[in-house]
This record gives sequence, C-alpha cells and structure tokens, in this order.
Amino acid sequence: MKKSLLRLLLLGAMASLLSCASEQPVQSLFNGENLENWEMFIGSSLKGFDSLAQAATIEKVFSVVDDNGTKLIRISGEVNGALATRESFGNYHLRLVFRWGDMVYTSWNSGLLYHGFGDFGAAFGTWMPSVECQLMHGNLGDTYLMVNTVCETNAEKNDSTGNFVFRPEAPAVEFGEQTNGRSVKKRSDAEKPLGEWNTVDLYSIGQTTAHVVNGVTVMVNHNTGVNENGKFQPLTSGRIQLQSEGGELFIKTLEIRPITEIPKEILSR
Repeated sequence: MKKSLLRLLLLGAMASLLSCASEQPVQSLFNGENLENWEMFIGSSLKGFDSLAQAATIEKVFSVVDDNGTKLIRISGEVNGALATRESFGNYHLRLVFRWGDMVYTSWNSGLLYHGFGDFGAAFGTWMPSVECQLMHGNLGDTYLMVNTVCETNAEKNDSTGNFVFRPEAPAVEFGEQTNGRSVKKRSDAEKPLGEWNTVDLYSIGQTTAHVVNGVTVMVNHNTGVNENGKFQPLTSGRIQLQSEGGELFIKTLEIRPITEIPKEILSR
C-alpha cells in the first residue's frame, strides 16, 4: 500500500511538472506605462490631410493615455504611421483588444501587420512588407498582402463583388501581387459596434495563420511567403506592426505567448 501510494504521488507530481512546463508564459507587448520597447515611424499623409502630416510628431501620433485608471495605447490616426515591435516573433498566439475612438479623418482604418521585415516605407511609403490582419471597421479580419508577400487561402470569388472570400471548404487559391490580388475577405462579420472593445486573436505556426475575431475564426492562411523575383521564399516570422491610418484607435491588451500548434477547434470553426 505504501509503495502504491508513493508511486501515485510521484506520478501526480510528474504530471503537474509536465503540465507547468507545457504552459508557456504570456508576454505583454505593452508595459502599461510607455512605448519605450517599440519603434515608431511616421510615413505618408492621408489623402486630403497633408497639413496634418506636416505637423505630426511621434509623440502626438503614438501615446499612452489614462482611461479611468487604465493605461491605454492611443494611436491618433491623423497620418500614416507604424508602431512596431523591435523583436521578431514566430510560432505564437497574439491577443489584441482594441476599440475605435471618436476622431476619424478618412475612415476607421488600421491593421495588425505580422511577419514584418525590411525597411519602413516599403509599403505605401510607411510600413514594412508584411501580412495584414485588417482592423478596418467593416473589414475586421480580412487578409491583405503588403508588397511582395504571398499566401494560399481556401477561397471562392463572390460573383456580385468580384472579391475572393475565405471559405474552408473551397479550393486553395494563391494570392499576392502577381496572382489573384492582395486581398482576401473574411468569411463572416464578427465585429462589435463602434466604440465597443473587439478581441482579435492571431495564431501563427510555421506558414499557417488564423485570424479570430471575438471568438469566431474568420480567416485561415497557408503557405505564407515572399515572392522574390519569381522565386518563393517561406515567411514564418517577423516583426509586428500596428497602423495609424485614418482613425483614432485605443489598445487595452496586446500580449503574445509561444505555441507549438494552432488548436484544432480554431482551424475547424
């Protein structure tokens, strides 16, 4: 009895240790105080707002504000700009919680850009080449491919709009500057009304990424890569950028943790 009890205790302790080891720590990309661990860049002006671009400063476009005792990242949206991690990430689950503010210039537009590489300014005079999880109001969760990035997505063309729409049951289609365009539309609208908090979960493993909006999987991309003069190179990691692009944006949560696989329930939703 004593040996059996000891064995059970040991097995329980080992299981507990293995469970703890498998739980990867969450890293907050926002330190709750300032943006010193981010790189910031101001790029091109919004159409019709050249004077705002000329007067824009890093401190005005990207700041930390107090909202009833909670520190938030504020992105003004008055000029095209990038808020970018200094570190590159691969094989992760990223969670972004954001809402739109009252100030809107061209539109409530921004993006969560991932797998970023190279120089600021390569995309539209502002951003690094990257794959975008669209945050724009009305298009939350769409895919947009910056510069020479590419992917494959199960999609079908909507006859009335001509847009490709993600459909898990559809055949895989290549997307990029040279093939079928840069944009893939989300399969469903899971966005909350303006002013409410939205949660975007981005899962990335190897060359597969999933965009999850408020708990709904709206996009899955495969074979993310770069087309370099007709030669395909896999793209599995990179810097993360948030856009200033026309509308005031507040970020409450921005955290990341390493993962080894995308949960099956995310890919099968």
